Amino acid sequence: MIYAGIIVYGLFFLICYLGTGTTEKNMKSFYSYPDEIQEKIRTNDKLVALIPKKSSYAASFLSNYVLFTVIFYIVGLLVKIEGLWNNLLYFLIMGIGLNLFDLLIIDMLWWRNAKRIRFEALDASVDEYKSSKKHVMAFFRGIPVFVCVAVTVSILLNFF
Repeated sequence: MIYAGIIVYGLFFLICYLGTGTTEKNMKSFYSYPDEIQEKIRTNDKLVALIPKKSSYAASFLSNYVLFTVIFYIVGLLVKIEGLWNNLLYFLIMGIGLNLFDLLIIDMLWWRNAKRIRFEALDASVDEYKSSKKHVMAFFRGIPVFVCVAVTVSILLNFF
């Protein structure tokens, strides 16, 4: 069961890593950047046209809910935990753990310090990329998603 978590967390990091490295890829995460960086992008003639449309919280919640429900359901079929409450506990731990992994490892350790997330077209200091406010807010927005996913997957695995 621990191996499933390690694989999911590793794949999650790999997806985050592969989603960065070029201006176009980095712009997909525009709203994760600190306000100071966003403002510099908005005033940069080369980058302003690449700013993606901001999705609503409901759209983000729903897309993450569907994505992680499918992933966790597949994991549940593979690890075969017996009982509704055992599944619920397992997927709560996996989901909140993944959210915490995203905050502490991906966002605070890697993303804020990685050169590949920076924009060459901006005159911005390294410190301007290091604000943790957006990452902490994203962590708290992720908690209800993973609670709903854990409940849904536990019910699906227990009754279907």
